[in-house]
Amino acid sequence: MTKAMVTAALLLAGCAGLSGAAAQDKPARLKIGFVYSGPVGDYGWTYQHDQARQAVVKEFGDRVEATVLDNVGDADAERTIEQLARAGNKLIFATSFGYMDAVLKLAKKYPDVKFEHATGYKREKNVATYSGRFYEGRAVQGTIAAKVSKTGVLGYIAPFPTPEVISGINATLLAAQKINPDIKVKIVWVNTWFNPGKEAEAAKALLGQGADVILQNTGSAAAMQVANQRGARAFGQDSDLIKLGPKAQLTAIVDNWAPYYVSRVQAVLDNTWQSSDTWEGLKDKMIVMAPFTNMPDDVKTLAADTEAGIVEGSIKPFACPVVDQEGKEVECKGGDHLDDGQVRGMDFYVKGIDDKIPGK
Repeated sequence: MTKAMVTAALLLAGCAGLSGAAAQDKPARLKIGFVYSGPVGDYGWTYQHDQARQAVVKEFGDRVEATVLDNVGDADAERTIEQLARAGNKLIFATSFGYMDAVLKLAKKYPDVKFEHATGYKREKNVATYSGRFYEGRAVQGTIAAKVSKTGVLGYIAPFPTPEVISGINATLLAAQKINPDIKVKIVWVNTWFNPGKEAEAAKALLGQGADVILQNTGSAAAMQVANQRGARAFGQDSDLIKLGPKAQLTAIVDNWAPYYVSRVQAVLDNTWQSSDTWEGLKDKMIVMAPFTNMPDDVKTLAADTEAGIVEGSIKPFACPVVDQEGKEVECKGGDHLDDGQVRGMDFYVKGIDDKIPGK
């Protein structure tokens, strides 16, 4: 697999005039590695992480040196991340769920390196995890989808059956069922986080099954482009895709990693970094909703009210009762809603989904 390595370092304007002695007094730059599962491109999962990298470089200038390794598959993760550790990177952002085992193994081998693992759930003294409450955005999308769908069938392109993906599917349907109790969701599993060809074929298959609104948990804009070409509606993933789907996009869940990345780099520079688990959503703006488009004004209002309700806490995407697809009511550990542990470990479909979770 082709890998592109880009090293970014900014020098402050006055650095060139420093004397040799003054330059020697300057502290060494913090070397930071960024490992991406796909190409940076102009949109999507990797693009949003790289926007955060750029924010770090802009914020800290010549105090940091950033190295990017992109197009890194899960099988190559250990070897690739170790390259960064050996090269002296003391902070490494590993931005794919599939890197988890590699990160944990290398964390033991390189205890002086701090690792930040996106969407992971296992931590060590030198491994922190972070993710967005993407299911909150899915609840907004499900509300919109049920209002605009004419066929009553939603299409969902799914990568792998992780709890994050399953909770997103469930949150979508639960929100949609509040609008239309009979609405259906068709799911196509593509077994990849990023593959434009497979994603396009999945979108076409879903449209062929009667879906007229497409959702995705994959990283390319292919599904959006198919929907745009075929007169369907769709939701952007990770980035605002309105330029690629001007007639199709309803909104998008936009990942906003920059504030977190800047804060974690600052913590390393201040020697205050600690392993932690960060899981933030619409309220904290780790995810934000793109403008509501291609829908009537009343639907825009409903979407905005739903988003506001989630932020305020008056709307719970997993409000109880939650019933699984076998008709069994799920234990309500959060009082009036499923608690975070149940959402983060979700391994079941809610009632109304006819599909089976792969591997179960």
